[in-house]
Amino acid sequence: MKAKHIIASISRTLLGLVFIFSGFVKAIDPLGTVYKIEDYLKAFGGFFTDLLPLAEPAAWILIIVEFTLGVMLLFNIRTNWTSWLSLAFYAVMTPLTLYIALTNPVSDCGCFGDAIILSNWATFWKNIVLMALVVLLLCTKSALRQTFTGVAECGITTFAIAFAVIWMAVTYKHLPAIDFRPYKIGNNIPQLMEIPEDAEPDVYETTLIYAKDGVEQEFTLQNYPKGDSTWTFVDQKSVLVKKGYEAPIHDFELLTLNFDDITYDILDSDEPQTLIIAYDLQKMDRKQLDNVRSIFNTVTNLHILTGSGEEEIMSLCDELGWDEETMLNTFCFTDPVTLKTIVRANPGVIVIQNGTIIDKYNIRQINNHLPQLN
Repeated sequence: MKAKHIIASISRTLLGLVFIFSGFVKAIDPLGTVYKIEDYLKAFGGFFTDLLPLAEPAAWILIIVEFTLGVMLLFNIRTNWTSWLSLAFYAVMTPLTLYIALTNPVSDCGCFGDAIILSNWATFWKNIVLMALVVLLLCTKSALRQTFTGVAECGITTFAIAFAVIWMAVTYKHLPAIDFRPYKIGNNIPQLMEIPEDAEPDVYETTLIYAKDGVEQEFTLQNYPKGDSTWTFVDQKSVLVKKGYEAPIHDFELLTLNFDDITYDILDSDEPQTLIIAYDLQKMDRKQLDNVRSIFNTVTNLHILTGSGEEEIMSLCDELGWDEETMLNTFCFTDPVTLKTIVRANPGVIVIQNGTIIDKYNIRQINNHLPQLN
């Protein structure tokens, strides 16, 4: 009986800690979880793209469930229920992560937010281990005795739910309290774009297809029929077999509406450069237009980076009352995925000087930062 109690306690504690950590790091960056769910839905395509409006509530529910379930497991509250809920959770997640590992629709699962990046196969095997812990807990939970009852268990559970909701609401309104991404304050963008001289390159396996007498055959670069005119080249395929070094920042590029690259004009400037980040102008909070105007009227070096097209840009300029010259001098095209990574707000603001990010905030907090931009 003592052995069963030890196994049950260890399984319960480990599962609880994993759930709490997973929920907590997602709660730090709820928009990141929304973006990840959207990535999955877009990758699956078809019917799933119709579910995109549900990505945000799904993210909040997932975070609350994970964090609360973890707290209940850790404090041994309703262990019979929580162990079965854990089984249901991993009964869904384990085959899903197997499918993702096999098909690779997205590069990483996002199960621990940006705090810990796991490959899709690592995520699957992680879930296998956690599923084993759930099974062990189910087989030994009879040896556990509930630690808290009545008001205490209700209070702990309510606190867990309230903490998750409030923490998410605060970070959603402001910015993540902990920035795990390469665009955090103090980082120098050009330095993080550099590739070391001894960095390993990507390794590809190239297959050459030739035909002879109506029959196609595949060759490698070592044994293809070079110089043999009896063979006719048909096609070439290259498959990535080993990913090489990738700089932490590898997709930062600013193009004017005339498609002039001004990336290093911004990064090399000795003067502070204020960048308003709006990855999607149609989804941008229209309540923040006055804040955009305030920044425009305050700072000298301002650019608005967006992944939206020229039509959406012109529409926004009409709302702001800006003419064509202002539009051409202010807006830049940037990859929307990059913009989502730079700042978790739409719009958000970063200030760069000599390539270093010296400030970063949600545009909702402009009143606290505007004097510093003047």
